[in-house]
Parts: sequence; C-alpha cells; structure tokens
Amino acid sequence: MNVNRKNGPMYLQIKEILKDRILHGVYAIDTNIPSEPLLEEEFNVSKVTVRNAIKELVQEGYVEKKSGKGTRVIANGSIVKLSKGKRFTELLVEEGHSILKKVLNISRIDLSSDSKLHSLFGARCISIERIYLLDNEPYIYFTHYISLDLNQEEIKEVQINSLYRFLEEQNVKLETFRDEFAVAIAPDHICETLKIENNSPVLKRIRISSDGDGNVTEYSEGYYNTAKQNYIVTYNEPVQ
Repeated sequence: MNVNRKNGPMYLQIKEILKDRILHGVYAIDTNIPSEPLLEEEFNVSKVTVRNAIKELVQEGYVEKKSGKGTRVIANGSIVKLSKGKRFTELLVEEGHSILKKVLNISRIDLSSDSKLHSLFGARCISIERIYLLDNEPYIYFTHYISLDLNQEEIKEVQINSLYRFLEEQNVKLETFRDEFAVAIAPDHICETLKIENNSPVLKRIRISSDGDGNVTEYSEGYYNTAKQNYIVTYNEPVQ
C-alpha cells in the first residue's frame, strides 16, 4: 500500500492505517504488528518513517515496543473517549470479531435540482461507497455523500483508510451527528454485495453530519445485514 506526500506527513498516514487495523481487529491484542522491514516494504518508505509511525502508536497507548520481541498490540480502543459510549465496531472487536473496511468507489456527482441531496449540497458532491466485512463476510454497505468539490484527477489521488481522518484532511468539519434508523429494502446491487436476497428487509441507518454553523457536510446511508450480527448500542445510564 502506498502513502502520498500530498496527504500530509507519511509517518502520520501510516500511523492512522495501523491504528485503524488495530481498532478493527486486523492486529489483535497480545499479537505483534508486522516487523519494521515488512512495513517499510508495504508502504515503500524509509525505516525512519516507519519508526516515527510506531512511536506515535506507542505514545497513544496502542502498542508497546520491546527490543528483540517486536511491537505488540496492548489496546484496541481509544484511551481518550469523546463520550462514554463506544463505537459499534469497537464493541465487535472487543467481542473477538474482526472488521475490515474496503472502499468500493469514489465519484463526483452532479445533482439535479429535484434531488434530495441538492438541498443539502447544492449542484454537486462526492460519493464514497464502502463495505465493512465482519469476520471476512460482507456486513455493512455504506454510501457517503460529502460536501466536497474534487475534480476527476484529484479523486484518482484519494486514498481512504479512515473516512473521518480523510474528511479532516480535506477541512470538512463535523461537529454534530444525527442518526436515524429504519427497516428498509436495500437496492438490488447492495443486496448482491451483502449476499442477501433481493427485497429482504434490513436495518438502514441514515447519518446527517453538520459543521459548527449547522451546515450539512455529510449525508450517509448504511445497510446492515443483521442476520449476521445485531446492531449494538451500550449505555452507562438508562436512556428514556
């Protein structure tokens, strides 16, 4: 996998990729991440770049490095939480599952005036389609619509490991989130990707993310194959 200087310091990009793998169970707790030479080869970077990336992970509390024993994963959740709740995928990893994310397509969309997205983004936006694999089986299909105006050449350069890290790099501000859940029939191409029968009812999540001024910066739709795994929410206090 290549990292790109245009996206900022390469050691931070590698750190984010490795952290994302840790958070989603690719590198499990009490196992070692790949050796430095393997990481140098994978990312096509220098030894110093890899060591700086690992140093960042050590400082954030995800790994520990011991001479002669490699770099071991010691935590798979953020030490500093933005809230008392944990992310859904973090809970699944803690229960022993693995989560892998793949970007299926990134494209620029011109929006007609009668489109529901036109009222949110205007004449155009960027569409990002992703799939989550639960224990190597298709589980969630996400389509994100983002308030970005990238040309085709810029889109070709896009590499997404963490979506929200990518948005941060693009200066897309996300301050508030609204989630809506419903039972819906997924489009045929999503049913095919998730390996479910056409016209099957599935859990659908709509997320609307806004900046500090209340402007919508992301609209996303996610379809969950809950036959494989229920959607989980945990609370520290009763919610009415």
